[in-house]
Amino acid sequence: MDEGMVLRIGSKAMLTALYIGGPVLVFGLVTGVLVSIIQAVTQIQEMTLTFIPKIIAVVVAMVVFGPWMLRIMTGFTSELFNLLPAIPR
Repeated sequence: MDEGMVLRIGSKAMLTALYIGGPVLVFGLVTGVLVSIIQAVTQIQEMTLTFIPKIIAVVVAMVVFGPWMLRIMTGFTSELFNLLPAIPR
């Protein structure tokens, strides 16, 4: 295993983590911004009001993107297992 292979595996791992976490983070971010705008317009300054919509948005994102995220993770894991014979002992 040379340095190039380690760098490729590391960059692929970071991209995989970005692909998996991205949709969930975007849903949470958009929900947080929308709730903040609603709070600013209605002048309701309750801090706990933002948690429930964010939790619901993250759960919806996990349900919607769950199969796709699982395919990405299993593809990356199978690539890693296929690289195991190339690693010297």
